[in-house]
Amino acid sequence: MPEPKSAAFAAFALPLLSACGGGGGGGSATTAAPTPTSPTTLSYTPSEAARFLLQAQFSCSPSDVQSVRSLGFEGWLTQQFSAPQSQSATAWLDSRNFYVPDEKDKYFNPVPGDWMAWRMLMTGEDQFRKRCALALSEMLVVSLNPIDGFWPPYVIAAYWDLLNAQAFGNYRTLLEEITLNPAMGFYLNTRGNQKADPATGRVPDENYAREIMQLFTIGLTQLNSDGTPKLDAQGKTQDTYSQSDITNLAKVFTGYDWNYDRVTWQSVPWLTYKIPSPEFSRDRMKLDAAKHSNEAISFLGVTIPANTAGTEALKIALDTLFNHPNTPPFVAKQMIQRLVTSNPSPAYVGRVAAAFVNNGTGVRGDMKSLWRAILLDPEARTLSGGVTAGKLREPIVRFAQWARTFQVSSLTGKWEIYDTSNGDWGLGQSPLRSPSVFNFFRPGYVPPQTALSANQLVAPEFQIHNETTTAGYLNFLTSVIKSGYQDVKPDYSAIIGISHQTRELLDWLNLYLAAGQVSGTTLDLVQSALDAQPLTSTSSETAKLDRIYSAILLVMASPEYLVQK
Repeated sequence: MPEPKSAAFAAFALPLLSACGGGGGGGSATTAAPTPTSPTTLSYTPSEAARFLLQAQFSCSPSDVQSVRSLGFEGWLTQQFSAPQSQSATAWLDSRNFYVPDEKDKYFNPVPGDWMAWRMLMTGEDQFRKRCALALSEMLVVSLNPIDGFWPPYVIAAYWDLLNAQAFGNYRTLLEEITLNPAMGFYLNTRGNQKADPATGRVPDENYAREIMQLFTIGLTQLNSDGTPKLDAQGKTQDTYSQSDITNLAKVFTGYDWNYDRVTWQSVPWLTYKIPSPEFSRDRMKLDAAKHSNEAISFLGVTIPANTAGTEALKIALDTLFNHPNTPPFVAKQMIQRLVTSNPSPAYVGRVAAAFVNNGTGVRGDMKSLWRAILLDPEARTLSGGVTAGKLREPIVRFAQWARTFQVSSLTGKWEIYDTSNGDWGLGQSPLRSPSVFNFFRPGYVPPQTALSANQLVAPEFQIHNETTTAGYLNFLTSVIKSGYQDVKPDYSAIIGISHQTRELLDWLNLYLAAGQVSGTTLDLVQSALDAQPLTSTSSETAKLDRIYSAILLVMASPEYLVQK
């Protein structure tokens, strides 16, 4: 493909760190939808609609933009909340016969879990639901990395299906389902966790008890309702829980293990043992009362009496965490960070937290109310030119956006996209492959020795953004834009007809990839580089596609695209 090297160098010479925190410098270029309609009958401009859509989901198409302009933001959300779910991850694995044992030992192979994850992000009409599920997966983390034993793809698929099923439900239900999910049981050690045994010195594993408080509900420090730290008389932060709270709460999560009630066991000639069917991967973990602690439990000021049944003890514990005053602002801020901005104001967090506390009809934890509050808030809907607005687009969202914008398809049906965590040639990130329970990046990460640090601002996604991953992203994009990835190929037919009209092409890319946020100055620079290689309507298809490859690369490499405002 032709290499507009001067433009590529200039685009990356722009200071990305100063753009983040952040927004790209300069005003928006004029953009035009390919099928304009009368603005007198529509509520929002194409750029306003595209900006909303790119916060709410991975990509936006001309029909998506038209839908938002016709329905309005609230109407579009209402429509999405009632839309049916697309094919589940488990159903897709079944459709590919991954549940059938073969001599290639695929029942132990985690790799189809990567194919499944990418296929889920890149397809389906319910991408708003999936975008919310991805955000939740980065707080209620389970990773495919350590999952072994039988059917790892099914184990992680059931976790993904759970997040999708509960994304528009209630956080209390989600909290219980994730606690009893087989993948979470494996990942944070509740599977097989047993009550204390003084004879052997065994004590309940504390991993899940710690993380459900630290990461899933109340966090480390006491919070005001707007997410700011609650300070004591000496002006210091206050811990939300102690080691005693962890040790006591751990007793609640004893006695659970994977549920094999629906499993059938199959003999195969090449093994000396039987292979289970994968139903255990999606059924809630089962309680064995004999292995559950019957001791009295005291945590966060609540006492669960001795000999309380395991299911009741779990209910009391989860209700306590769900109703804790920290939970609404803690969840609200992280979901705002995932969808809208790294540094929401306390007022913004407070408004979203209030929607979590009460959806308007007295219901706490309504996820629809949470998403509405996040996306419809004035702070979300106001395009700010300030350097503290917006967020860095995480790499898997960029790749999923490219795939959906250009309607990728799998030639074989396998969706053979592998783990893209490698930063040398890859994205430095891969869905459902977090390196730890703390996600790919921490919500409070501050890039050291930057203006962000000096201003006490956070930029979570910058924890995985460095010289290596920047180069890796460029190399990855250069390849996949042109050739796709394995059997997954793009379709550029929607824009090949305007490829010779450089500014029209760039305006289209600017609108649908960046909501019109790439500045006129940057577009001029890119146009100059592209026009150095003349193209006309009669040029070959190869030449037109080369123009498209270069244009997409330079737009998706620009700081004003990478920083979403």
